[in-house]
Order: sequence, then C-alpha cells, then structure tokens
Amino acid sequence: MRTAIRRPAATVPLAVLAALLGLLLLLAAPARAAGGIDAAATTLKQGQVYVDPAMTGRFSAAQAADLTKKLNKADKPIFVAVLPDSNEYPRTTVAKDLRTKVGTVGVYAIWRGNEFKAFSDAKALRPSSTDNIAGAALRSHPGDINGTLNDFVDQAAKQTKGEGVNGGGVSVAAIVIPVVLLALVGGGVFLLFRRAKKRKEEKVRAELAQLRTVVDEDITAFGEELDRLDFNPGAGDADDTQRADYTRALDAYDRAKRSMDEAKRPEDVKPVTEALEDGRFALATLAARRDKRPLPERRVPCFFDPRHGPSVRDVEFAPMGGAVRTVPACADDADRLATGQDPHIRTVQTDHGHEPYWNAGPAYSPWAGGYFGGGILPGLVVGTVLGSALSTPSYAYAAGGDYGDYGHHHGDHGVWDANGGADAGEYSGGDFNASDFGSFDGGGFDSGGFDGGGGGDFGGF
Repeated sequence: MRTAIRRPAATVPLAVLAALLGLLLLLAAPARAAGGIDAAATTLKQGQVYVDPAMTGRFSAAQAADLTKKLNKADKPIFVAVLPDSNEYPRTTVAKDLRTKVGTVGVYAIWRGNEFKAFSDAKALRPSSTDNIAGAALRSHPGDINGTLNDFVDQAAKQTKGEGVNGGGVSVAAIVIPVVLLALVGGGVFLLFRRAKKRKEEKVRAELAQLRTVVDEDITAFGEELDRLDFNPGAGDADDTQRADYTRALDAYDRAKRSMDEAKRPEDVKPVTEALEDGRFALATLAARRDKRPLPERRVPCFFDPRHGPSVRDVEFAPMGGAVRTVPACADDADRLATGQDPHIRTVQTDHGHEPYWNAGPAYSPWAGGYFGGGILPGLVVGTVLGSALSTPSYAYAAGGDYGDYGHHHGDHGVWDANGGADAGEYSGGDFNASDFGSFDGGGFDSGGFDGGGGGDFGGF
C-alpha cells in the first residue's frame, strides 16, 4: 500500500515451417554477454555513453548520467566512450571496431587512458571539423575527462547532422521480416506467431507484476519521507526556495504514483524511478536549506539502495563473485564500507529467496535504469545477473532502448539512401570509410596537448 499524501491450422509444407522456426529462434536468441569492445558497442547502441568500469574512478556515475542527458536532449548521433589504456581496446583499431559494431553513421568521441580523439563519418560531421573540435576541447580542459567531453559534445552537437537514439528511421528487421512473412504461406505460420505473441504478453505481465511490488515499496518509502519532513510551507521561517523544493518533491511523488498506475509494460517503470530520484534530491536540498548546510551536489542515488537518497561519494565495491568497481554510495554505506562492514543492500524477492536487485534478473533493468540513467548502469552492474542482461539486446530498454523487440535498439535503426549509403544517424553496419576512423597512434591528442600531425581527416593520423 502506498503512503497517501494528501481458434485448426491449414497444412503447411514442413520445410516452410522449419525455415520459420529457424528464423524465430534466430531472432529470439540473446546476444552473448561480453566485455571490452562488445560491451562498449552494446551500451553505445542503447545509450550513447559507455564508461568502462576501470574508468569510473576518473569519470563518475553522476558525470556520465549528466552527459547522457545532454546527448538525449541534443538528439544527435554522437557516441562517447571512456576507456582505459588496455589491450581490450587496441590503440590501432578501437575506433574502427566501435564504429563497425555500433554501425551508426555518426561522431565517435573516445577517451582512452590519458588520450582523447574523436572520429566521424563525413555525412555526420566533416572529419576535419571533428578534429578541430576535439583538439580545442582538450586544450581547454587538459587532463579533465568531464570538461573535455562536455565541451566536445556542446560544440559537436551544433554541427552534427542526423538524429540520435531519439531519432526515427526504419529498422532493418522491420523491412526484412515482412518480406519473409510474405514468402511463408499457410495459416500454420501465423498460428506460430500468435502463440509467440501470447507468450511474450504473458512474460510482460509477469515482469510488470514483479516490478510493481518493488516500485510500490519505493513510492511508499518516499511518501513516508515526505511525512517525516513535517514541512509547513506557510511557516514563518519557510522561504520561497524551500517552498519550491517542497513543491518539486510533491510533484515528483504525484508523478511517480500516476506513472505507475498507467504502466502497461516493464519499461514504463523507468519514468517512475526517474521521478523518485528527482524527488529525493529535492528533499535533500530542502533539508540542507532548513539546516543552513551547504546544498548537496546533484549525484545519482546510492547504488546499494536508491531509497537511501542521493550518493555523496564514490567507493570501491565488489559484489559477491564479481570484480571491484567504483559505485556511488550514501554517507552511511560509505562509512560502513570504510570500517569493514557490509552496506545496506536492497534485496528483492526471487524464486531463490531474497537477492540483491542486481542478481534478481533482467526484469529490474528499467527500475534500475530510471535511478542510474543512460550509459552508467552497465558499468555499475558488470559481472552480475543484471549486467549480463544489459549486454543482451532483448533487454536494451534498461539503458533507453525498447523492450524485447528484435531490431528496435538504436544500432538497428537505418534507412538506406538512393546511393546505397546511410545518412547521419542511420545504420550502415560495417559499410563506412575506414580511413575516417584511424588509431591513437601517429599523432593524436593526449592530456599533455597536441602530439604533432593532425589536420585533414582521421585517416592521416
């Protein structure tokens, strides 16, 4: 309970049915979870920003979330990757490999170790312009990943053609599948599709019911926080800024309840937790104003339990059986980890009892995506059940893609033009000018400045 604040089938040739079944299995098969380039490309197709877990100490979850929001607002095919100087991301091929696997005509900004370079398809942005913008951004913010990337995106977005992950386009699957269906005749074919659709609808309902319990708990907890606040907008010591914070928190509470009441699919949960995250930050700001304390920094919620409110700092943490990664934590959990204690982790009911939410299954992707936003979530949960799900296109909705529909994630959007080449923001796969996607060798930008060379397109680097 939430806290209240005021039909038989026609005969079909066996070979035809076998071919269809093979197609269905192909479309339904999940992608293999992988690391390095594969993980980066999967995340970029979904949310445009990828931060390797090894780099979260230098480019925080909050900074990645803010950059993701900026790219969503700009709606341009600009992709940003923050990568370590590692063999997983070879200096000579990392740009070509990411461009090939993401497959979208656009601009690719890559911070690797202590170096920064940007690459682009000419239909999105002239390579020479990309070169100039990248160099200027780094020289303005030497060694500062956040400053450099935001400066680059601000400038590149003004000149880049095409649309980003919010753009339109017809997916390759949307064109191919109808053609296949026209070739497959007989009522039995369509019966198979109806059955598959029914199973999918049942799965969606079950996952939404699973999520509803958890989200209702979150909404209730937030309502209780509002009750405990005991803030009277009409009190003599209340000022306009405090009233604005309180109004924002109340609006977020109402928006969360309304969005959950209207939810039909699991991905509809994401706006709910986005609203709760915004409301909790408003409460934290209001509390600071009332106590005459410095206003809190806008950060993502505590990784261990978003109900703890905004995080205050990043800490090192390794889930059971997982590698160490940097995660945002509230003050209490950060202090507990510093003294050798376990943090207070949000657990949810599963078939195997209560488990941390990151080990509860892919149904929790939109729930967590609303709290942690865009490209940062895969890095936080890499190596967990949820992290594996986020590397599977079927569950791309967690980072902003669509839920469970083959070919509807960003990398499959694409309409080919009359000349046989894709335009900016459209899917081209591996059909692009590789000379525009050079390497980090032979003269690039590093945190110390311009290493000679430069100019022209990136094939000259």
